[in-house]
Amino acid sequence: MIRVLVVDDSLFMRTMVRDLLEKDPEIEVIGTASDGRDALKKIEELSPDVMTLDIEMPQLDGLGVLKNKKDFKKFPRVLMLSSLTSAGAEMTKAAMDLGADDFMLKPGDVKALRGMARELRDKVRNLIRISYFKRHDAGEAQLASHLVVVGSSAGGPPMLDVLLSTLKTPIKAALVITQHMPEGGFTASMATRLNRISPMPVKETESGDILYQGKVYVSKAGYHTIISRYLSEKGEQGGKIVHSHSAPVHSVRPAVDKTFLSASSVFSDKIVSVILSGMGNDGGEGMAAIKEHGGRTIVCREEDCVVYGMARSALSRNCVDQVLPLETIGAEITHLVSGMVNKENV
Repeated sequence: MIRVLVVDDSLFMRTMVRDLLEKDPEIEVIGTASDGRDALKKIEELSPDVMTLDIEMPQLDGLGVLKNKKDFKKFPRVLMLSSLTSAGAEMTKAAMDLGADDFMLKPGDVKALRGMARELRDKVRNLIRISYFKRHDAGEAQLASHLVVVGSSAGGPPMLDVLLSTLKTPIKAALVITQHMPEGGFTASMATRLNRISPMPVKETESGDILYQGKVYVSKAGYHTIISRYLSEKGEQGGKIVHSHSAPVHSVRPAVDKTFLSASSVFSDKIVSVILSGMGNDGGEGMAAIKEHGGRTIVCREEDCVVYGMARSALSRNCVDQVLPLETIGAEITHLVSGMVNKENV
C-alpha cells in the first residue's frame, strides 16, 4: 500500500485529490495538510511514502517545504501540483531543483480535474516503483546513425517514465520525445525528471542540437522540433534539431507529425517510431511516412493509454508494425535498434 499525504490550501482540491487517489486499491491517503507548516508536522507524524504538494500556499509554500527536506531522516517522494501559468512553470523548475521528484499540471475546472485521475494515480505509483538511475561516464559522444522518435500527449508523462526506465541500458541511437505540453518551461522540468530515471542523459531540445547516440532529447514546448540533415567535419551523416515557430499543427506546437515527418526524410529505414497515449490525430501522418521510408512503427495498446486518439490515427493508416503493452516497449526498442545496427555491420 502506498501511503500518501495530500497538501493544498484549497479544501476543494484536497478533497478532489484524495477522492481520485483513493479509487486505486494500492493507494491510501493517510492525511491532508492545508499549508506548508501543517505539511511538515504531518510528515513527521505520519511518515508518508508520497506527498502531493501544491506550490502556492499561505504561511509556507511548496518551495519552503522542500527547503526543509534536509531536516528529515525520511522524506516522502514529492509530486508537485503546478498551476498552468508562467509563474507556475518557473516555480515548478525551482521545485525540481530543490529535490521534488515529479510534477503534474493542475487544471482549473472539475471536469478536467476528473480527467487527470488516471495520470495522477500512475504518477504516484511510478514515484515508488521507478528508481533513480546512476549513470557512468559514457565517454566521447558519437554521432547517431539511428533514431528513435516517441510521440505522446494526454496521459503521456507517466508512460514516458516507464518507457525510459525499462530501457535498462543506453541504446545505439538518439531518442527524441515530443510530448504536448504548455509553454513556459514545463518541458524543461519534464526533462529534469526523466534524466533522473533514464539510463541515457536527457535534455530539453535547443535549436542546433546535434543528435548523439545514447542521448534523449525532449521537444521544447512552443516550438516544432524539426530533424534536419547534419554532416560532421569527418564526413559522417547524422541529424540536427532545428526549432520552428511556424503555425501549430493539430492545434499544438510541438506537433508529433512535424518531428516524425522530418525524421523520416533524414533517417529513412534507420528509425523506430512509437506513439503512446494522446488525444486527437497528431502522429498518424508522420508514422505513416516513417513506415513508407522503411522504418519500424509501434503503438501502445489501448488499455495502457488514457486516450487512444493518436494511436488510433496511426492504426487507421495501416502503418503500425506492432501494438504492445507499455512495459514491453522499451525492450522492443532495444531489440529493433540492435537489429538495425547489427544488420549494417554484417
